[in-house]
Amino acid sequence: MEIKIRSIAPGDNAALAHIVRAALREHNMAKPGTVYTDESTDHLYELYQAPRAAYFVAEENGEILGGAGIGALEGDVCELQKMYLAPAARGKGLGKKLILQSLAFAKANGYTQCYLETSPELAQAVKVYAHLGFRDLPGPLGNTGHFGCDRWMIRDL
Repeated sequence: MEIKIRSIAPGDNAALAHIVRAALREHNMAKPGTVYTDESTDHLYELYQAPRAAYFVAEENGEILGGAGIGALEGDVCELQKMYLAPAARGKGLGKKLILQSLAFAKANGYTQCYLETSPELAQAVKVYAHLGFRDLPGPLGNTGHFGCDRWMIRDL
């Protein structure tokens, strides 16, 4: 499998929104308070044009497999955002590659910590986050608007 990781492009929005929402439906998380109902999910290219933000897309032979992004949260803390993969792309280390590339971007852009919000329904993702050094927090950090997520994690960069 020849997989390329690149920066998001304007034409990626629809495919990425489909992957994000399909993954949330698959895990019974298609509900308010998650990125499922977040309007920005349909406009990821535009969202990640902000300063100190980036979104990385994994593709194979022109087919988008998923992605992960970094956005500012508060001060020198960023957030790992919208980390989703199509079912066929899971279990191959691709999520780890996307996360590591995102964390490298974050560190290079002056962030000292990376936060994320998730849910126990995404158990495999939680295992990957913990393996990569994310630790649990007792509550949310900042105001992301994603009240449907009930697990919060952070990692020093």
